[in-house]
Amino acid sequence: MGDGWGSARTNTCRQASEQVSRPRQALALAAIAMAALASAGPAYSQGGELSLQMHLVQAGGGESVQITVAPTIVAGPASKAPLAIRIGSPDALPKNSSLRVRGLPPTVSLSEGYVTAPGAWSVPIHALPTLQMSVPTGVTGRAELNISLVTEDGALLAQARTILVVQPPPEPSSPPPPPREVRAESPKAQPPPLPRAPILSPADREAGDRLIARGEREIEQGNVAVARQFFLRAAQLGLARGALLLAASYDPRELARWGAQGIQPNLTEARKWYERARELGAPEAEERLARLGGG
Repeated sequence: MGDGWGSARTNTCRQASEQVSRPRQALALAAIAMAALASAGPAYSQGGELSLQMHLVQAGGGESVQITVAPTIVAGPASKAPLAIRIGSPDALPKNSSLRVRGLPPTVSLSEGYVTAPGAWSVPIHALPTLQMSVPTGVTGRAELNISLVTEDGALLAQARTILVVQPPPEPSSPPPPPREVRAESPKAQPPPLPRAPILSPADREAGDRLIARGEREIEQGNVAVARQFFLRAAQLGLARGALLLAASYDPRELARWGAQGIQPNLTEARKWYERARELGAPEAEERLARLGGG
């Protein structure tokens, strides 16, 4: 009996010792796992979002927790922007777990939670689906946000990082300047074009030359009035010399040069036919018009 009792008591003590040591071993394993995962760097999820996964280890087994957030969050001054943070397996979290967000610009506030330090907020898990940032006017630049999932007593469960970029909206391009009003200048008054000299047929030119020759013979005989009739017909055919000689028959200076007697000059007729002679191409007509003057 004594040996049997002693053996039973020894077995009972050994079992009690093993039961006491097992929780301690589980806690030691959990501490080692937490320390190893806390030192791990960030990783990218399949969706391109920045996340870091840490494991919640319990004595009887383990559950995993993951934070997912976009690598860059863009907001503008004087605006509200969503701060989209997702927690994987929220039902596995210890009671009263919360999220800590650090690195915010001090003037930026969140729609849920409370401030724990300048730029740091504590946010309840249930507020994450509708969490927003309120960015005031004048805030611009970049800030690195550190997001941590902690238990009620502050133990770290998971963490992630993201970059907040606050940039003003692009300035609207200035409209093009209105087209300049171009005023159409009224064309300057131009003198009426001179009538072009008619193109004479060989027969007309020959006939005109004969008329001029007849008129010159009459001038040599002193018959100025008769000569005018031949010069007029030649001028009407379009001969410049016929119009020039007809004008000369009214020009007092030319009449004097011809030695005509009893013939009255006529400056109006002289000017009229000198102008016609100029139109038909007589070079001497311009000089004789200048000599007549404005009278």
